[in-house]
This record gives sequence, C-alpha cells and structure tokens, in this order.
Amino acid sequence: MPEGTESSVMDRLNSGYLQLGLLALAFGGLQIWWISSTLRKRELARPMSEGEFRRSLERIWAAGKQRQ
Repeated sequence: MPEGTESSVMDRLNSGYLQLGLLALAFGGLQIWWISSTLRKRELARPMSEGEFRRSLERIWAAGKQRQ
C-alpha cells in the first residue's frame, strides 16, 4: 500500500460509523417521540367520574326518546 492510503481507509471506515451513529440517533429519537405520544394519549383516556357517567347516560336516553 502506498503511504497515505491507510489514513484514507480509516477515514472511510470512520465516516461509515458516523453515518450509522447518526441513523441510530435519529431512529432512537423517533422511537422516544412515538412512545411519549402514545403515553400522552393514554393519560387522556381516563375513567369517567360518577357524575360524568350519569350525564352521558342521560344524553343517550334523551336521544333515544326523541327518535321514538
């Protein structure tokens, strides 16, 4: 091998690892974003209180009576 080619081979190998690292970092960031958005949606889906449940049932019954 001529002199100077060893460093260019190492530079190519290092740039490949750099690209792979950036891809892994982007993929990890997207995974964290997706998981956190999924968890936020779960927080919104909470059980109804007794009063909310009663009002919901009353609206359903009132709508049913209007159709009849």
